[in-house]
Amino acid sequence: MQTAVMIEITINGEPHQVPKDTNLSRLVDLLKLGDQRIAIEVNEELAPRSTFESHALSAEDKIEIIQAIGGG
Repeated sequence: MQTAVMIEITINGEPHQVPKDTNLSRLVDLLKLGDQRIAIEVNEELAPRSTFESHALSAEDKIEIIQAIGGG
């Protein structure tokens, strides 16, 4: 059985291991955030949702995930 190669990234200040071929769309799935309104920054740059599928993650990337909170 082949073992997936993992890379380390930082998500909201915490280290995380993810498979090397992870893109932002897969990260959202791994974190079970698909049904939430979120914004993602990678290395201090906002990543538009339209780029999640094509934005591959690299070792040492610093990810910030912000969740939108509704209110009135």
